Amino acid sequence: MKEIKAYIHNHRIADVIRALKDSGQCNANVGCRNLTVIPVQSLLKAVDAREQHYSIELAEEVIYESKLELICEDHQVDELVGIIARTARTGQAEAGWIYVADIVEAIPVQGTHE
Repeated sequence: MKEIKAYIHNHRIADVIRALKDSGQCNANVGCRNLTVIPVQSLLKAVDAREQHYSIELAEEVIYESKLELICEDHQVDELVGIIARTARTGQAEAGWIYVADIVEAIPVQGTHE
């Protein structure tokens, strides 16, 4: 199993999620699991001035973006990374990052007491 993490501009995240779901690779019965989107601040270059904000905590110009995380089977990685990369494009030279890592072990948390 693999974990895919992608840092994506907020204005592209809805399209990325839709493309993943439309691919048939990410649904309740098949494929990727634990699709999660987390709001984050980044030092990436803004697409336009409306996207740029000043962070008092960081004393830096930041953008608000989304970190997408999902777990998938090894054979799905290339297709899912391709979908994310194509759909997350902004027209900039660097519009985010996609990371792929091995999952050594996955243990489900049981929902009932035994």
